[in-house]
Amino acid sequence: MRNTFTFWTLYFFSTFLALAQAVEEVTQVDFLKSIHFLDENPQRQFPIVGLNERFTLVFDDLLAQDNDYYYRIKYFNADWTPSDLFTNQYLNGFDNVRLDDFRSSFNALQRYTHYQLTLPNKDTQFLVSGNYMIEIYNAFDELMFSRKFLVYENAAQVQLGIYPAQNIAQFSTGQNLQFSIQPLGFQIRNPNTDLKVILLQNHQWNSARLAPPPQYNVGAQLVYRFDLPTQFDGGNEFLFFNTKDLRVLNPSVSYVNLGELYQHYLYTDAPRKDLPYTYFPDINGNFVVETLQGNDHHTEADYSEVYFSLARQYGLNDEEIYIYGKFNNYELTEENKMVYNPNLELYEGILLLKQGFYNYNYVRILDGELDKLSISGNHAQTENNYLVLVYHRSIGAMYDALIGYGEQQSFSLQR
Repeated sequence: MRNTFTFWTLYFFSTFLALAQAVEEVTQVDFLKSIHFLDENPQRQFPIVGLNERFTLVFDDLLAQDNDYYYRIKYFNADWTPSDLFTNQYLNGFDNVRLDDFRSSFNALQRYTHYQLTLPNKDTQFLVSGNYMIEIYNAFDELMFSRKFLVYENAAQVQLGIYPAQNIAQFSTGQNLQFSIQPLGFQIRNPNTDLKVILLQNHQWNSARLAPPPQYNVGAQLVYRFDLPTQFDGGNEFLFFNTKDLRVLNPSVSYVNLGELYQHYLYTDAPRKDLPYTYFPDINGNFVVETLQGNDHHTEADYSEVYFSLARQYGLNDEEIYIYGKFNNYELTEENKMVYNPNLELYEGILLLKQGFYNYNYVRILDGELDKLSISGNHAQTENNYLVLVYHRSIGAMYDALIGYGEQQSFSLQR
């Protein structure tokens, strides 16, 4: 019976993840850089806001021509499939509006134009909670990039704890989420059909999990105390580097050169798969733009060419290795793909990045599958960020409302 339950649970997950790929975030051009959302916490770039709260999208245009850009907003179901709602059912006002907040860079070798968009604004307000996508178009109606964001309402309270894996085989590598959901002021008639609960590790949609129906309830409180269905690999802490001061060396930068732009050569990294776990603070894959050469990091932070190297022998199995981080929204492109240098027996990569503090890791693609662990390693002690997103579709409703969320760090596992 247990094996049957596990089989159908995993089948349900794979079905959901296939559907969840119906819409993905994309970056179509390489001259738009440093795309991220601003929050009150500069280390958090995952946009989840209340219905009446504001947030800001920022990006730089390296063409530096004060181009015209326009935004459109679309609404999606909990599994990121298209919603049946019309625009006027989820937006008050209108979109397809030109971005009018932009400034030119100042005192930087790399010229760029910095754009900002704050939502909601006088043109656009959100009517319902749930999953949204913002799309940025140029003056020729060509899609430049898109990013997901979430709007929630305070209709449920989530209590979340992170525990070691109960399965002995994964005890040293797994992290298990156990949580409860308490509706506020209403009852959920049928949690098996009316609720969808999505689990995220480090704000990465490509590893999202759909939780099974609650294991049991205590009154109106729904309790989720599973093992494998809500378990994630711990992975390893992200590597990091600091270019806040373009001119100096630091524990992550071995050499600095000035050409047309500054060039930062990072110390060569080694694979960590077979190494014991070592704790050092990270920001879970994010990056923070900052400069010590000016007062306004939006327009005075410069760009530099950052050189990465990984000491790893060339594989004969057609593997591809990428530099992986929030700096490019965890996308795997030719830009962040590494090239093997047989003379030095290193994989090398160069990225143009704005000044600041960056997290990154190395991942590989083998047989079309993303592998995050075989280079970095996998440890239960790793500090990760977890989000529990609770969606509810009431009787007769046409959309999945995001009624609440819970967030927790795994720095100290519960025992």
